[in-house]
Amino acid sequence: MSRSRIVIVGAGFAGYQTARTLSRKLRGAAEIVLVNPNDYFLYLPLLPEVSAGVLEPRRVSVSLAGTLPKVRLVLGEVHSVDLDGRSVAYTDPDGRERQMAYDRLVLTVGSVNKLLPIPGVAEHARGFRGMPEALFLRDHISREIALATEEEDPRERQARCTFVVVGAGYTGTEVAAHGKMFTDSLARQHARGVGGLRADARPRWILMDIADRVLPGLDEKLARTAHRVLVKRGVDVRTNTSVKEATEDGVLLNTGEFIPTRSLIWCVGVRPDPLVQNLGLPTERGRLLVDEYLNVPGHPDVFACGDAAAVPDLTKPGQYTAMTAQHAHRQGKTAANNVMASYGIGTRRPYKHSDLGFVVDLGGLQAAANPFGIQLAGPVANLVTRGYHLAAMPGNRVRVLADWALDAVLRRQAVQFGVLHPWSVPLDTSSPEKARLHGGPESSPSAA
Repeated sequence: MSRSRIVIVGAGFAGYQTARTLSRKLRGAAEIVLVNPNDYFLYLPLLPEVSAGVLEPRRVSVSLAGTLPKVRLVLGEVHSVDLDGRSVAYTDPDGRERQMAYDRLVLTVGSVNKLLPIPGVAEHARGFRGMPEALFLRDHISREIALATEEEDPRERQARCTFVVVGAGYTGTEVAAHGKMFTDSLARQHARGVGGLRADARPRWILMDIADRVLPGLDEKLARTAHRVLVKRGVDVRTNTSVKEATEDGVLLNTGEFIPTRSLIWCVGVRPDPLVQNLGLPTERGRLLVDEYLNVPGHPDVFACGDAAAVPDLTKPGQYTAMTAQHAHRQGKTAANNVMASYGIGTRRPYKHSDLGFVVDLGGLQAAANPFGIQLAGPVANLVTRGYHLAAMPGNRVRVLADWALDAVLRRQAVQFGVLHPWSVPLDTSSPEKARLHGGPESSPSAA
């Protein structure tokens, strides 16, 4: 095995766990290469707290080199795979095209923002799949509240204080819950100043979904808890509602109502990374078909897991596992063990899971959780939620705890750095983990 090279594409939950398990068990017996656009693993579930000013960006960004010492990190974005020649082609950060051969390949490229054919959405909405989008949103929220303070036109003032989140799933619910607390804090700070924010321009958050309840994919009791907390906090929750058109001045709903806003946050779901479609292999709703051992049929040297793979759900025959971090994390371990089994180390085993439940952070002391089927709400659920996240994070635990403690006793920092423009974080992108640094609106068809 000393001459074998195992290439892992993507450092999300599945890729990171695959690399970590292989490095610990192989102990240098093979070359493990992790190809990723960035040098960090992003703990995505805590990203809403970054956009709301609770956590600093580096708290949820775990160094790959610092936590995977026996793994070779290659910075680059893979754009094609030669299955016959057993090599991957990628573009490095300097724009140079490179190739790398492999003996075993694990595809864990994850997912990107899901798009719908709605006029204006690609141009005027911002997604929430990567650090650049979270940082842009944090700056954008602070800027809009500050601009509303100086605005004389009451309609423009209210539009800048209105934030619309489309998609009441896990991400959208947390973004709206944390966002409302953030803007309320900013409004109080601006109201104390001379000529501060007027009383008729209070921050307004609207969370909408085409489904008949929030968190449509999760337990109904979790949904009821989340709905109750959101409404009590002042979030306008609208079910059976969708966007018909997005414009520079606001959004037109399927109900016929037009909502003036400068902030459209798109959280309607995800789709597999476009690399999957470029492979020319069988897919299921855009996800690469694999067997229960996470092997790509017909290619015993290629494995896939996480959001990019359609993994059979052995607990629900005929269905595939959901695109969640919990599945990706576990599948990464199974993929690593089955890669080793392909070398004769141990025996391969199918991926089979047991549901541990879900946690939803609703900001402050509020949360909803159902660990092992036990329904929890309020501070107790918040304690369970934060404990789960700390246990699941591969690093930065003390730093995250420190930020949480500071947020409990200090007001949010209302600062904007202005390093990211709207065209830097287009909704229609295959790389939400990277900000567009070159060009501008005139050279980006999907930028606002």
